[in-house]
Amino acid sequence: MLEACAIAAGRCWRVCATGICFALFGIGGVLLRVLVFPLLAALAPAHIKKPAARATVRASFRAFVGIMRALGVLRYDVTGLDKLNREGLLILANHPTLIDTVFLIAFVRNADCIVKGALWRNPATSGPVRAAGYILNDQGPRLLDDCIASLGAGGNLIVFPEGTRSGAAGPVDFKRGAAHIAVRAARPITPVVIRCQPPTLAKDSKWWQVPPRQAHFCIDIKDDIGLAPFTGAGISEVLAARRLTAHLQHFFLEEARHHA
Repeated sequence: MLEACAIAAGRCWRVCATGICFALFGIGGVLLRVLVFPLLAALAPAHIKKPAARATVRASFRAFVGIMRALGVLRYDVTGLDKLNREGLLILANHPTLIDTVFLIAFVRNADCIVKGALWRNPATSGPVRAAGYILNDQGPRLLDDCIASLGAGGNLIVFPEGTRSGAAGPVDFKRGAAHIAVRAARPITPVVIRCQPPTLAKDSKWWQVPPRQAHFCIDIKDDIGLAPFTGAGISEVLAARRLTAHLQHFFLEEARHHA
């Protein structure tokens, strides 16, 4: 009986704490938009505005992750973090939860990412997204060029090949866009495997539907995946991207099965 009461009380607190975190995220985004980024735009030299904005977003997300842990909403472990201490990385990750982007940007220097148009218009996210110069996903043919340009400028581009959050069965079919970026830019892929047990903030779930115990995030940065097995003389970009996409899907599915 006492154990059941303790579990219920803990769950009740995590519902409240999760609500607090969502409110803080929204308030923080608005404050950055109306106070911090206008000041940065007015005072910072042109060549450091974007790097400074990205550093500000990274610090804010790092603080937000710390708040979530301090409030008991979640705990996390990161392995292989040293592999991110480079420039021009093409970082591909699975997408089990709503806050995967927050975690990755919190730990990746000079992070860039592809964002939906809705985030450009949302009052809580438009300031950070615009100031950091993240890539809008509705640019049509320009999207691929923008991604390659970001990598060439030393940005660390975060891409979720699934294009949406995973379902309960694990990663869904990967889109070929990420592979096309890798092949066209001739960049190896830095895979990141994100696991969350018990699941929380998953696809089609509401923020208040917290798990019975504290969620534990494991973020594992794997060794680079080179392009040599998928490219070469006589192999078209389309075929190389198809082969690479199939390999990536298999890689992430095997990771999901191994830790099921």
